[in-house]
Amino acid sequence: MRGLFVTGTGTGVGKSVVAAAICAAAAARGERVAALKPVITGLEDEQGEWPPDHELLAAVTSADQSAEEVAPYRFGPGVSPHLAAELAGSAIDPTAVVAAADRASRRSDALVVEGAGGLLVPVAPGWLVRDLATSLGLPVVIAARPGLGTINHTLLTVEAARSARLRIAAIVLTPWPERPDPVERSNLETVAELAGVPVATLPHTAPTREALAHAGVRLPLERWLAHTSLAEAA
Repeated sequence: MRGLFVTGTGTGVGKSVVAAAICAAAAARGERVAALKPVITGLEDEQGEWPPDHELLAAVTSADQSAEEVAPYRFGPGVSPHLAAELAGSAIDPTAVVAAADRASRRSDALVVEGAGGLLVPVAPGWLVRDLATSLGLPVVIAARPGLGTINHTLLTVEAARSARLRIAAIVLTPWPERPDPVERSNLETVAELAGVPVATLPHTAPTREALAHAGVRLPLERWLAHTSLAEAA
């Protein structure tokens, strides 16, 4: 399996934008890229300018996926996946999620998987987003805010990933302003130094394939996608 696992330092930090930019930029350079967001919640919430994550990802991939294929588990309330499933009277099957990732990877050159919330968010009883990332073994890209508070949140996410022996490809600060202030510049430098991980930036962008591909061009995708998954290598 070749691809990336996109997580975030929390909810609403831009991981869907990062995942979509990766997909759009990879597709623009001729990659047959597929996406998977195994569980999406909050479909009852007001969406604003951006479409729901699974619709956005389906629109920017190049593997002819429907939104339903991108997100096999879909729930209305904007709550943690395990609670959303409980409220719906259903259950999320970890085996089915991993199987969906395998199917998507077989129809593509690269698979971009987006988690829900952060690495320690529960998906099913006894199964966290981190466990999904570990099962797939893909290099992890961490989306984080550029402003105040991001150092602590980002370093905690790095520690959570490393404790599970996940390989971290990069941290992406987004939306990165055209004129970053001293705090934002310092955050980038400090996170890179303390985490020992490459830090990239992604500017504010619009929810279109063209805009996302343009924004994603600055990301070093060739280096990030150069490795197969740890699970496959084992």
